[in-house]
Amino acid sequence: MNNADKLDFIVIKIDTIGTIEFIIRVFMDISFEQLKSMVVFAQVIEQGSLSAAAKHIGLSRAVVSYHLKKLEAQLEVKLLNRSTRSINLTEAGQAYFERCQIIAEQASAANLQIENFKNEPIGLLKITCPVNVGLQTVVPALNEFKKIYPKISLDVMLTDEVVNIMKEGIDLAIRGAPLPDSGLQASKLATLKTCLCAAPDYIRQYGYPKKPSDLSKHEWVIYKLTSGVVSLTKGNQSFSISTKGSISTNNAAARTAFVEAGHGLGRIPLYDALPKIKAGTLIKVLDDYALSDINVFGVFPPGTASSKKLRLLLNFLKEYFTSQINLQNRSN
Repeated sequence: MNNADKLDFIVIKIDTIGTIEFIIRVFMDISFEQLKSMVVFAQVIEQGSLSAAAKHIGLSRAVVSYHLKKLEAQLEVKLLNRSTRSINLTEAGQAYFERCQIIAEQASAANLQIENFKNEPIGLLKITCPVNVGLQTVVPALNEFKKIYPKISLDVMLTDEVVNIMKEGIDLAIRGAPLPDSGLQASKLATLKTCLCAAPDYIRQYGYPKKPSDLSKHEWVIYKLTSGVVSLTKGNQSFSISTKGSISTNNAAARTAFVEAGHGLGRIPLYDALPKIKAGTLIKVLDDYALSDINVFGVFPPGTASSKKLRLLLNFLKEYFTSQINLQNRSN
């Protein structure tokens, strides 16, 4: 039997009266120090580098390197092929990593289970979301959430780039796109309506589109995180319009600002467009046609699904977004 097989299993069992029973069967020649090294080893592979792993688990790079060297010496087998630019698992390292990863996941799950027994939720939630939807909808929601749960700390990262959730240690990513094939889980938070808009100056200069086919003749402000095709429906009729324009951006707030300044048409979420329509700086275009909605998802690692504070946040965001959407519909 090799060393990777020596840790047989760790089972965490929750009984009906809330007692947590840890059933641990470990061969006696594995020390707790070696178990720590195994978890460090798993983090190095998951994070992709010694430096990233050190940052993630709060150790120095030298200590991480020490654990790896000590682990290989204890096992008397090479686990990693390391260069200045990359690390790669050996065949033995790959087999060992799979076992070490289970240990790390079970330890994390144990902490989450303990958290759920606390009367008042406490701890840190790391959240990432796009800048515009973050400032206009998510941050106001988190303001209210924090008032209700003051002992939950929030670390909020606003970026229009797609963040590597696992590598960055993110608890919840808010995304406006279907979940790609990955090991992550998702919960639908809201469905956002969109509308076609233009500035009054643009309409005066270039005319008001009267039918979907007119849209392809107009200048557009391109939002690069979408396909560039606008889909409209009316009754049983469907239309797909390819857009083109001399301004493109990966930032939703910048997209809206360029449209507001008269540089072209844009498809804008209703939460963003309505205040500007009421202020007279934007005009709806082809409002009698329906556009495809934006489904907003909360995406999270599978290991955090049982976290009480994450479940509280997901449920709160769903209720908050529903109430805000209802207000928009009444004022629209």
